[in-house]
Formats: sequence, structure tokens, C-alpha cells
Amino acid sequence: MGPAANDGRDGYVAFVENHQHRLLRAAYLVCGNRHQAEDLLQDALLKLALRWSSVREGDPAAYVRSILYRDTVSWWRRRRREWLSAQPPERVSADRDGTLRLALRDAVGQLPPRQRAVLVLRYYEDLSEAATAEVLGVTVGTVKSQCHAALRRLRELAPELGRDDGLPTERR
Repeated sequence: MGPAANDGRDGYVAFVENHQHRLLRAAYLVCGNRHQAEDLLQDALLKLALRWSSVREGDPAAYVRSILYRDTVSWWRRRRREWLSAQPPERVSADRDGTLRLALRDAVGQLPPRQRAVLVLRYYEDLSEAATAEVLGVTVGTVKSQCHAALRRLRELAPELGRDDGLPTERR
């Protein structure tokens, strides 16, 4: 292996060491399952490794996030029939002692993957509407409508959060 190949490998390894924890948290927030999040991240990092020489000069983290969100939506589409159940999910009661976070997490877990991805990108990753649209490969209008629908649905799913619920308000 020549010096240039070794530099590329070292750059990739350094990137993974510096970004894997944040990317894993984002993957978990999008899919709601630690094992699935680990699998998604591993697949995304493999795809990054295969394209490292062309991606490394740009924004490799954005490239990986884009893979994570798109693969999550694809995974959900393939398996959504497996999630159907005759029993509704258990509701979490919120009593202001820390269970509000659980109620919010459960509500986010019930959102469709695209809405979940939009919320994670907008409010966890703190991306603009335009940047979110670019990562997901959709229009800014789609990001706005998905964000609006997701926030409305969260308020329906977790009414115990109240109006002053700490849920983000839509922003431009």
C-alpha cells in the first residue's frame, strides 16, 4: 500500500473516530432502535469507505447523514407491515419527573420515518430547511410540510406535554 492510500485510510479512520458517536445518536433518533441504528451506521460508514476518495474533500458527515436517513426510510418501507399490531402501543404517563422525555420519545417513535428524519435534521442536527431538503433529496416545501405535520402529530400523540411543551415551534 502506497503513502497516498495510507493517508486516505488514516483520514477515514480519523473521521470515523471523531464522528461515530454523534452519527450513532442521530441514527438512533431516526429509527428508535439501538441495534438497527448500529446496523444503519455500519452500512453508511461502509458506503462512505467505498467512496472516501471522492467524498473526503467535501462534507463526509453530511454524506453519511444522507445515507442514514434514506436507508431508514427504505428499511421502514420494506418492513412496515411487520409493525402493524392489533393492540395499540402503551401510553406513557407524564408527571414532570422525567417521564416527559419518555413520552416525547415514544411519540417520536410513532412518526413515519420521513417526518422523524425531518425533525432530527431540523432540531437535533440544527440544519436549515434548505440543508435538510438537500440531505433528504426533497424540496424545501416538502421539508416544511413534513415538519408541520410531524409537530402537529407529536402534539396529538403526547397531549400530556401541553401547549408549553418544549416542542420546537416551526422556524424558517
